[in-house]
Amino acid sequence: MKKILDFITEKMQKAFEDAGYDASFGRVTVSNRPDLCEYQCNGALAAAKQYKCAPIQIANAVVQHLNAEDYSMIEAVMPGFINLKLSARFLQTYLEEMRTAEDFGVEKIGAGKTVVVDYGGANVAKPLHIGHLRPAIIGEALKRLHKFLGYNTIGDVHLGDWGLQMGLIIAELQERQPSLPYFDPEFTGDYPEAAPFTVDELEEIYPTASAKKADPEFSHKAHQATFELQQGRRGYRALWQHIMNVSVTDLKKNYDNLNVHFEKWLGESDADPYIPAMVADMKAKGVAVLSEGAWVIPVTEEGDKNELPPCILIKSDGSSIYATTDLATMVQRMQDWKPDKMLYVTDKRQNLHFEQVFRAAKKSGIVTADTQLEHIGHGTMNGADGKPFKTRDGGVLRLETLISDMTDFVRAKVVENRIVPEEDVEATTQKIAMGALKYGDLSNQPTKDYNFDMERFAAFEGNTGPYILYTIVRVKSILAKYGAWEQLPIQEATSEPAKELMLSITKFAPSMESALKASAPNLICAYIYELAGAVNKFYHETRILGESDETLKAGYIALIALAKNILETCIDILGFSAPEKM
Repeated sequence: MKKILDFITEKMQKAFEDAGYDASFGRVTVSNRPDLCEYQCNGALAAAKQYKCAPIQIANAVVQHLNAEDYSMIEAVMPGFINLKLSARFLQTYLEEMRTAEDFGVEKIGAGKTVVVDYGGANVAKPLHIGHLRPAIIGEALKRLHKFLGYNTIGDVHLGDWGLQMGLIIAELQERQPSLPYFDPEFTGDYPEAAPFTVDELEEIYPTASAKKADPEFSHKAHQATFELQQGRRGYRALWQHIMNVSVTDLKKNYDNLNVHFEKWLGESDADPYIPAMVADMKAKGVAVLSEGAWVIPVTEEGDKNELPPCILIKSDGSSIYATTDLATMVQRMQDWKPDKMLYVTDKRQNLHFEQVFRAAKKSGIVTADTQLEHIGHGTMNGADGKPFKTRDGGVLRLETLISDMTDFVRAKVVENRIVPEEDVEATTQKIAMGALKYGDLSNQPTKDYNFDMERFAAFEGNTGPYILYTIVRVKSILAKYGAWEQLPIQEATSEPAKELMLSITKFAPSMESALKASAPNLICAYIYELAGAVNKFYHETRILGESDETLKAGYIALIALAKNILETCIDILGFSAPEKM
């Protein structure tokens, strides 16, 4: 189904052509003066230069060839603008097609294409903290948006599970429990099925070990353990599997609580087997060159204003780094999934790293020239005072604590205001809290830092998640009182609020495509805030259930039902849902 702007533009282009002018001048845009008109075309101004006549003359000629039935207003105004307002019939026909079409007629622009979204960035043996919130929910929203627009989507958490942190844990555990069979190189039996630590113990072991890195003797043990693990030492591999099982189980629980779900739980360890052949290939092609004992890939290109540092492939001591693993991960993804597009959602401070890696991947032929590689670098979440978010003792706040705090805050409001019966408090609280948390984050441009303000995010008025949810619940309540509404057709608008709501609904498809193009879920938030505003204005200025004309009432119901369905689709893409009551 075409976007409404495309329909209007096609009609305008034909009118230009019928009037004797080039069709390319007939581009229509949404009016920047909604007090004057809904859409406008400025093509006559440009055409005047080519045809050497007054723009108003061209505009007047063009409007004579527009179908008056499609518009409630067509006017050519000085110096040569063409202003338009759509007719009630035109809008009714378009919205009825939206209502009956699958997914509201949105074009599946990603059909036949595969996208890998690399987000989450969790490290095993460490709890998720507030720094993991943004990549998780931005990545989840972008993945869901791509899926809605037709892409085959693969979300990969890309675990940090293969570096020095593993050696640190092994070395620390050996000091604490040296008699464990994992440390006996002569042991040939079966290792215990149960891990020698709980998740809480594991989360204490790592920071303790990390604090010892300054000790040369302990640091040597940790590096040696890392080396032996990666070389396949049997006992260390068994310990590593315990670490993975305990940690990933806990990570999945926390991501589930955030309604974030990955199709793949792969990590750096899965990329490791691809490194030797990849490095050998790069050396053979001459893509990788020796520089001060290290193998690097020069990535500066002609036209760069500043020289980019080379991408380090193998350090002078023979070890690989994050760039090596990221490139090997691309090798694996291209072999297994052949994606057309790969998105990486991480802190924006990694911009240079990904620019180097992307250029190295293209230069070495790991990806094809037309493979899209994009880094969505996000800003940081600060406290309400604008300073880095810290716990009272100055530590980094755990993500589960943040979710719990938001849930407790919302629960208190739900109970205090008696929003729902006692038996519905918990389910309602969970949905409102998740909507408040996610919308509060996603409504900000991903690259920008923002201040986390629990009271503002959980407010039921203003540009907030609860306001969007309340709008949906209000409509659901009206629909429930009306009865069977699912098959009711859209009718022509009979009031200005009804037409404003209809026009807002038509912006759904272009808003989704704009959000995809810019990798910006905040554009979806901006759209549903506008749509919710139009719904509420229509509600306040229209007698819906009290309308005595049953045909008119049915049209009102069909209109708000369509708006409700679109709002629910949008919040599902953003990763939250509406309660039944509020």
